[in-house]
Amino acid sequence: MNNLKFIAISGTTGVTENLYVYEYGNDMIVVDCGVGFPETEMYGVDLVIPDFSYVIANKSKLRAIIISHGHEDHLGALPFLLKEVKTNVYATKLVVGFIQDKLEDYKMDSTNVKVFDPDRDQLTFGVFKVTPFRVAHSVPDGVGFCIDTPEGKMFHVPDYKFDWTPVDGRPFDAVKVASLAAGGALALASDSLGATSPGYTESERAIEERIEGVLRHVTGKVYLTTISSNISRMQQTINAAARLGRKVVLIGRSIEKKAGIAKDLGYLFYQNGVVISPKVASKLPDRQILYIISGCYGQPGSALYRLALGEHDFLKVGKGDAVIFSADPAPPGSKANVDFLVDKFIEGDVDVHYYDMQEDLHVSGHGSQKDIEMLFALVKPKYYIPIGGTIRHMRAYGQIAESMGAKESDVLELLPGEIVEFSGQVARRAGKIPVREVLVDGLGIGDVGNTVLRDRHILSKEGIVIAITHFDRNEGRLLDNPELISRGFVFEQKYGRILDDAAHELFDALSKKKSINTNVVRNTSIDFLEKYFYQKTGRRPMILPVIVEV
Repeated sequence: MNNLKFIAISGTTGVTENLYVYEYGNDMIVVDCGVGFPETEMYGVDLVIPDFSYVIANKSKLRAIIISHGHEDHLGALPFLLKEVKTNVYATKLVVGFIQDKLEDYKMDSTNVKVFDPDRDQLTFGVFKVTPFRVAHSVPDGVGFCIDTPEGKMFHVPDYKFDWTPVDGRPFDAVKVASLAAGGALALASDSLGATSPGYTESERAIEERIEGVLRHVTGKVYLTTISSNISRMQQTINAAARLGRKVVLIGRSIEKKAGIAKDLGYLFYQNGVVISPKVASKLPDRQILYIISGCYGQPGSALYRLALGEHDFLKVGKGDAVIFSADPAPPGSKANVDFLVDKFIEGDVDVHYYDMQEDLHVSGHGSQKDIEMLFALVKPKYYIPIGGTIRHMRAYGQIAESMGAKESDVLELLPGEIVEFSGQVARRAGKIPVREVLVDGLGIGDVGNTVLRDRHILSKEGIVIAITHFDRNEGRLLDNPELISRGFVFEQKYGRILDDAAHELFDALSKKKSINTNVVRNTSIDFLEKYFYQKTGRRPMILPVIVEV
């Protein structure tokens, strides 16, 4: 007898990397496929992606991947999964535009990416009948899903809030959700990130007036930064700038591309001449220019980062100018980067409007406690599954459910890889599949693990000492003192002859060995120099022995 399985591959404890599996018999669908962002100690790592092992092992069952909205933590890992499995991907029109653009970046075919209309379409994938419905979020064209299964209806509602005046004019379709849930809902898997925030999340509409209020007092150039997929914030900024006679310039590859896609697909509106090129802007007075610039998370190398450091090719910022951060530094590791940029701008006498100031220039796209209560009241599920948050958010979500009459056992807090099985409309925990963090570093996928990260950590903190020894293999002896080369370890003028002294003492230590070979030289060099340098400096540089056999 087949059971319905819900598997949280990732996305329940770390906010990002959203990927969930629904499986029944020989049919399987994946909901969302997002990236994560590296922690500060993940030196050199570009992205973190979900562990696709289970999906790949069961790819014969995979009927489709459905994507809820256009943020990277819900679609950014698609190129990596689609390299391993062949299936169709379904999303709304704007999100399909973002996905196709991403696949083009990876030189991948996008003909298997299909558009659905959440106002009229129902999708069938094997035993699963999926009905999408509109939700409000910080990016337009977001949806939730009612997934009709042989066990009952599962509602999957990732990032959402009840915004009745969204910028795109398409609010949460509460009527459709109530209609779909009228016959009973088996379970609700929904966004928990706002479960610790009281009240309702504010409407996006309120931001536009605040942005305009800031612009009115700026005498120079304005640089506003936001998430590149936040088309609604771009629209609001363009509206405010146009009313005040400022021209808008899009700066940064991600901002330019996403805005271009949204404009072409009818999700971003402005009259001709409002958005201009940097070349045209260079001929205008500063007070007439507003730049929407990429780099709101302080990413090194981004346009905003280069601007802050005075390294941008054609943009400068200084006294009289303003920088507006219309985004929260939410992804792991981003806060320190953004704080660094804020301080650099302030140091340069720039008027900075950022997240720690009580100006409310950013509104969360995630429903707060009252939004969550409203969704619970609409769906009235038998079981509750918090997703998209952390442990504390899951617990707060469960407390909201219990305050509305749910039992503690009705709330299923899942760690990555954990499985819930539904049989006879009864849920039970059914173990977990092994999952791990998969790190993307350049062209390498999954080849950077804890050992490599530990080595990078040592190199960043302690430096490296390369010990070059010339070894006569026939006579089994060293020809001269080892040569020690240091990088990132010590400033030799302060520590005097430490490298020369260490080389001399290492030679003496090796000379006392009854017999030596390359292994003895290598191991002794590491052990001796690690102890020697720690005793002399309190540091433990990485020791890299290089043995030249003659």
